[in-house]
Amino acid sequence: MVTGRFRALALAACIGMLLVLLGGALVTNTDSGRGCGDDWPLCHGKFIPAYTIESMIEYSHRLVTGFEGLLVLATAVAMFRKFRQNRKSYKEPFFYAGGALLFTIIQALMGAAAVMWPQSPPIMAIHFGISLIAFAATLLLVIWTFRAKDGPPVEFKVPRSIFPRVLLTAIFCYVVVYLGAFIRHTESGGGCLGWPLCNGEVIPEISGATGAVFIHRVAALLLGISLAGLYLHIRKVSHGGAGLTKPAAWTLGLVITQIFSGALLTATITNSEWFLFTNLLHNLIVTGLFGLLMDILIRSWRLREGRKG
Repeated sequence: MVTGRFRALALAACIGMLLVLLGGALVTNTDSGRGCGDDWPLCHGKFIPAYTIESMIEYSHRLVTGFEGLLVLATAVAMFRKFRQNRKSYKEPFFYAGGALLFTIIQALMGAAAVMWPQSPPIMAIHFGISLIAFAATLLLVIWTFRAKDGPPVEFKVPRSIFPRVLLTAIFCYVVVYLGAFIRHTESGGGCLGWPLCNGEVIPEISGATGAVFIHRVAALLLGISLAGLYLHIRKVSHGGAGLTKPAAWTLGLVITQIFSGALLTATITNSEWFLFTNLLHNLIVTGLFGLLMDILIRSWRLREGRKG
């Protein structure tokens, strides 16, 4: 049985991780990464830096990240105590809590390295990917706490054909997210003006910023088709019952929303204020999508038919 206090702690860690992820995107979108110079953890050698928009955005992001680190650590310690008392019942959530702590540490170290030794866009794009995994781990823990609210989560058998499909879709989703982060860090968003056409063409010249954005668009469309196929397959083999059908439907709905938020992103690219909002919205949707996809992936593995132990 999970206490309300632990559930609240896990939920706070999840919300905090989401704020860290969106804060990192805000730092990138406002070009505030150098707002504190080359100093870390201080800002221009001070605990309270001189006020500039860039320094306040960057330093606020650091403070939120530090506070979130303490929340994740507290969650991991609390879960470790539960795990020691009952390894069988708490093995799954211990994995989530430990994963959240590990990727939070990696994320913080990469952030510090980016400040002291400026990194290339491909490396910076990985930073967002690490944050995405850290958030997914905290989200999975929250989901587990609600499923185990009144006792062990209800389990069911999942057809073996689902897991490989989910695995391939999850990997492809991560690649699509990485491409989006790469575009953001290389400031290539203006490579394709207009939507759904790219600069008025169905297939533009595949080079530079235009090529990067066009490839991302095509990849996003393929991801949408993949998630539609995954939903239909799960519904078919599960005979329309409960289990993974509902979360698969949610991922399909989110990817459709994400595609249209990409269109909105393109429409607002010349308006800096609206573009900042639509960019954060774009990040928020894909964060939820990836987290739910990870839940489907893990459950399709743990609960697959014929699995022993």
